[in-house]
Amino acid sequence: MKGKALAFTVLAATLLILVLNKVYVRDVKADASSYSVEWINHEVKILYNGYVLVNDTIKVSGNVQNGFLIGFPYKYAPHVIRCIAFNAANFTQQFDVASGAPLNNRIGFYGFNVALNPPPENGVFSIISVLSNNLIRQDLHNATLYTLDFPAYPSLTVDASICNASVILPSNAKFLSGTGTVNTLNYSVNKVLSQFTYEPANMTFQLTTDDLQLFTVIELKREIIVGGMGEIAVSDNYYIRNESPQQMTSVKVALPPNVTSVWVEDEFGRKGKITLDTRTGMYTVSLSLPVESGKLTRFIVRYNLPKNIIFTFFQEINYYIEKASITITLPEGAKITHLPISTCGVLREVFQEKITISKQGVLSLDSFTIKLTYEYNPLWLAFRPTLWIWAVAIFGCAIIAIWKRPKASEAVVTVPTVTVKLSPGTLRRFVELYEEGRRITSDIRSLEFAVNKGRIPRQRYKVQRKTLETRLAALNRSLDDLKLKIRSAGGRYTDLMHQLEVAETELKEVESNIRSIEARHRRGDLTLEAYRKLLADYDSRREGAETTINGILLRIREEIH
Repeated sequence: MKGKALAFTVLAATLLILVLNKVYVRDVKADASSYSVEWINHEVKILYNGYVLVNDTIKVSGNVQNGFLIGFPYKYAPHVIRCIAFNAANFTQQFDVASGAPLNNRIGFYGFNVALNPPPENGVFSIISVLSNNLIRQDLHNATLYTLDFPAYPSLTVDASICNASVILPSNAKFLSGTGTVNTLNYSVNKVLSQFTYEPANMTFQLTTDDLQLFTVIELKREIIVGGMGEIAVSDNYYIRNESPQQMTSVKVALPPNVTSVWVEDEFGRKGKITLDTRTGMYTVSLSLPVESGKLTRFIVRYNLPKNIIFTFFQEINYYIEKASITITLPEGAKITHLPISTCGVLREVFQEKITISKQGVLSLDSFTIKLTYEYNPLWLAFRPTLWIWAVAIFGCAIIAIWKRPKASEAVVTVPTVTVKLSPGTLRRFVELYEEGRRITSDIRSLEFAVNKGRIPRQRYKVQRKTLETRLAALNRSLDDLKLKIRSAGGRYTDLMHQLEVAETELKEVESNIRSIEARHRRGDLTLEAYRKLLADYDSRREGAETTINGILLRIREEIH
């Protein structure tokens, strides 16, 4: 009897556990799938400088409690630069996005968790992901052929009833071929998209115009000077790197509307050629020297704007900018009465105020406007001329006083000073060797860039690098001897050599730190946000050191002449 009761108890407990487990799993699944995707529009667009925008506009039904999960195949993780999400009906309502989120612990995906709080209007929202221009390859032998590597579909944790997918190529581009389901530009219409879809794709297209160029805008510095009469002068300082396997001889830039008196200068102040492309509305800058693959260049575009204009920033750009800074300098004596936006900073000098704005990762979506409000007394226009008049008057009085001073009767003994003057040939030899050393160093970097992109075989890379390093070592020995000779001349030469050594040490330290953070980022020890912040700091330090070196070489060239 006891045995039957025990068997009945065990059987009842087993059945109860099975029923509870079934109910619990059903509840968990219902909670995990408490929302559904009615439709999704997946649009892939190529920007002018080769960066790829993936725009997923989604309509969800139900309650998204723990965030909306979406992602790509993991092979695209190193190329993800930025991700933003916003209400499709109101761009100002943006949602927090957590990058690198797991898609229900499925391996092989790189995900984003979008916190839809508050929920978007009608359940429709957009997610825009920025992917690097490394996903576009330009043919080495035929520069008109390009191959785009991109995620054909987004990866969701639920099924989507309807999925429309398409690629927007640059103007005048011709579709040639694709892989898998990508057999045309609009390769998916009303398709049912299954959960955890994993489909990388390639598309080859031809472009015979210059509507696409592979380059990176490392930094854009815009300086705006407002004059006392309201006149506005602007200078855009571009720092770019050629990412194409071909030489770069020109580049297009976007300027605000209503600009006048447009001209361009290279980094040495030499004027260049700039023309308006009426078809695209952009300006074509002809570079003074061709830029090789992987090399860097600078140029400055200067122009004027109408008085009392409302400043618009980045609205007209069709390319991605890694780092942008804006400085607005008001007339001397002007006082800001209203700070336009909360992200502005104000730099107050003795007689002048400046507005500063810095941004990382800029798209046309980040455009904004500024309407300046400040107080200004026109009498400040006479401030500088009055200072000069007083300075000249005081200087003249001092000269007269010295001239009329009684002469001393004591004899004045003058001790001749001996200075060691370097020959122009020595200084010229130093500058030539130093510039050659910088070119060799730049060639080594270009080789590293090319081998990392797979453009040259590794064996060829090793041979060429060994040759360049041998030349650089011999050249450095000659430079050390010349530095010692110049330093021994004393005076300003000793100071110049000391400044040069300090700048070189700073440059070596920065290069070492950049290699370190790149390795840490590849290993996953450093987040993308922290990596980009550190890289921006090191780029700023490197730019400062290179500016110092350029200044020293310029002073030595002046000594030659």
